[in-house]
Amino acid sequence: MSKKFFILIVAGIGIGLLWMSVNKREQKPAEAVVSPDKEARQLYTKAQAFEKDGEMLKAKKLYQKIISDYPEYSDIEAVQKDLESLNMKIIFSNVQTPDTIIHEVVSGDTLGKLAKKYGTTVDLIKISNNLKSDIIRVGQRLRIWTGKFNLLVDKSQNILMLRKGNEIIKVYKVSTGKNNSTPTGEFKITVKLVDPVWFNRGVIVPPESPQNVLGSRWLGFNIPGYGIHGTVEPETIGQQVTAGCVRMRNKDVEELYSIIPLGTKVTIVD
Repeated sequence: MSKKFFILIVAGIGIGLLWMSVNKREQKPAEAVVSPDKEARQLYTKAQAFEKDGEMLKAKKLYQKIISDYPEYSDIEAVQKDLESLNMKIIFSNVQTPDTIIHEVVSGDTLGKLAKKYGTTVDLIKISNNLKSDIIRVGQRLRIWTGKFNLLVDKSQNILMLRKGNEIIKVYKVSTGKNNSTPTGEFKITVKLVDPVWFNRGVIVPPESPQNVLGSRWLGFNIPGYGIHGTVEPETIGQQVTAGCVRMRNKDVEELYSIIPLGTKVTIVD
């Protein structure tokens, strides 16, 4: 190998190393990897902003994404509670969803007839359309909920799940029967009462009585003597203490009462 050729090789290697060194300095540093918890936090913040701006369906989609994609997120319980609260806001609002229709009132329509036709309740039609009375006018456009609800009661956890199909809309803490007295199986809501009278072993206990254990609402099953009701002992919620019924806080059973129509399926499991 000639001395001149050797010098050229060395020079070439030097230039190559110098180019690599310069190129390395010019490269942008790799972006820091975002942790799953941080990604979930960013989505959570965005969802809350959507909800604040009234973009409820966009917010719901993000809350659902966090729950499905980031189940280990440190604030997952807060996200679940926010989603439940938002679900109820959507149901009671006039927001259009795949589970709603707009009905234009025609001659002969009444709220009762519309509730029966669409499988909803008069209360829900009134609330979501901001109606102060039962009077409706021909030509009036009403937002009506058409989604079909069902209830699932888990006795082992003392919870009641309000569902639409398999989607959990909200989870309520309840009380169930002592000594496993709450029946299991599938039932239907066949009776709805406001401020129910309690018939206790032949004694009539009026709704205003502090001894009336039924509270402010009664949702009776298609088996005599069993149903979902309120309570005068909210401190017992979460325990197995009833005579067999499902007991809820009054504000919770009132909320449920306003959206659950007659015929709603109730499944109770151990």
